[in-house]
Amino acid sequence: MRKIYVLDTNVLIHDHRSIYSFEDNEVVVPIFVIEEIDKLKRNSTTAIQARLAARELDNIRKKGCIAKGVELEKKIFFRVEIESDLNLLPSTLKKDSTDNIIIATTLGIKNKNPDMKVILITKDINMRIKADSLGLEVQDYETDRTDYTTLYDGYEEIEVSRDIYNKFNKSGKINVWELGKEYHFTENMFIRFRCGEEKTSGRYMGGKIRRNLEGQISAWGARARNDEQEYAMELLMDENIKVVTLVGRAGTGKTLLAIAAGLEQVVERGKYKKLLIARPIIPMGKDLGYLPGSEEEKLRPWMQPIYDNIDYLAEVKGEKTGEKVVSSLQTMGLLKIEALTYIRGRSIPNGYIIIDEAQNLTPLEVKTIITRAGENTKIVLTGDPDQIDSPYLDSDTNGLTYLSEKLKNESIVGHVTLKKGERSALAELAAKLL
Repeated sequence: MRKIYVLDTNVLIHDHRSIYSFEDNEVVVPIFVIEEIDKLKRNSTTAIQARLAARELDNIRKKGCIAKGVELEKKIFFRVEIESDLNLLPSTLKKDSTDNIIIATTLGIKNKNPDMKVILITKDINMRIKADSLGLEVQDYETDRTDYTTLYDGYEEIEVSRDIYNKFNKSGKINVWELGKEYHFTENMFIRFRCGEEKTSGRYMGGKIRRNLEGQISAWGARARNDEQEYAMELLMDENIKVVTLVGRAGTGKTLLAIAAGLEQVVERGKYKKLLIARPIIPMGKDLGYLPGSEEEKLRPWMQPIYDNIDYLAEVKGEKTGEKVVSSLQTMGLLKIEALTYIRGRSIPNGYIIIDEAQNLTPLEVKTIITRAGENTKIVLTGDPDQIDSPYLDSDTNGLTYLSEKLKNESIVGHVTLKKGERSALAELAAKLL
């Protein structure tokens, strides 16, 4: 049975091609959504997505009259609804609220089509609650949703016999079929072999498990403090791995390890020509508003966590202050710290790119970033899906979770979930209990 799906603005901003996700059904966009998209073109955080959505709607417009409806691929019938009866709203709701107008539009569509199921699609939680209270069927946009609770860790522990354990330790590698059981490991997954109280680790690559360096890696004076950090460090320092995703709560060392590995490979070993560190500008609480000064001064409050990590690494390495390290590297053209907004439209060859706080990005934004990579470029994305500041994303729909799951079987991609906090005993206690 064909259904009618009414799309809210945030759905089109989240995925400008979301219209094509409702195969063999009718898709309706209220005209007030188009008006909102026009306003969002002037918003620095949504401008690109809004323009992509507008272009997609314009491409559909060229196929026919969108007020009457246009047949699209996948047997989708699309139209723009221009009518809205505000009298359908209860008197307690504001009539000048765009969200309420879209709800009223959906109620009108439902009244006109009593024999069809009408579903409002929105990523706004409060709008879903209001619409449901008014008797509308309402859903989140789930096309690119990934269940964060089932996201793989990037490592697995298995119990093995003494013979297998000794053979692996002696040769440094073993075929999966020799383990005697059927295992389905993903590429670059770390396998921890345990035999009684003894343990050792290896990485799965092309049907074999090869012993990893087990804490021998040092990057800009920093060393791993636990097994998960060892795994992360090995992926970060492996030139053959082009994309690394590091997921974990605050204090697990995601950003610190990524920056240390980046500085080591750019400054000390010269494997890459520059280190680019970027993060989305999304406030945790109230926005800072307009800030005075140069570009660097304006961005400093947003980038302070990056400077804090470089300060720490400079101290560990016995270098001058982190501030002077940053200034020196920037002068030599080896380091660039900037807002993620500026990465769009670029092609970055021979670079080591770190995207911090990647849980605040949509799947489309992550795709945009990954496609910036030129020859010999490595991209590291770090974040905590449990700490999301973007209003329309959650742990299941953010770009970091999406990317980790979608690319987990690729030989040039690696992922590690960091669980043990190393910042301080207090930070670890807060992350666990608060």
